[in-house]
Amino acid sequence: MLHSLRQRTSDEGGFTLIELLVVILIIGILAAIAIPALLSQKSKAYDSSAKTVAQTAQTAAETYATENNGNYAGISPTKLNAIEPSLNTTSANEAQLTVAAEVGSAGEGYEVTATAQNTGDKYTVKRLATGVVEHKCVSNSTLLGCPGKTASSNSW
Repeated sequence: MLHSLRQRTSDEGGFTLIELLVVILIIGILAAIAIPALLSQKSKAYDSSAKTVAQTAQTAAETYATENNGNYAGISPTKLNAIEPSLNTTSANEAQLTVAAEVGSAGEGYEVTATAQNTGDKYTVKRLATGVVEHKCVSNSTLLGCPGKTASSNSW
């Protein structure tokens, strides 16, 4: 019986140092590939939140005009926040409505801008007096969250 126990323990083998080092190396390579991809997702979420705030402000601006006989005169972030309380007009963790202003001498249009807090990217919706709606993006970060991947103004 003692002989069978000795034989059983001598048959058990472990991993060699080389095998363990290879596994650690493979895990390190996979982590080096995955971590940067995961970190960029947070910036994309902030930019998406800013786009949502800009589009919500656009809807609130149209509601403001409906309540003011089709005129955007006197529009401001606080007035849009009164119409749509979910619009954040103070410093926030994700996105903030930073600009809401009338366009044109008689208030025939408006401009609303939302800023992503971590990247500083600005997403603007502008309605001209002609009724044309423009979407602009200005990237202030090295992450370049705007479409086109340049630091200049782009349509989103």
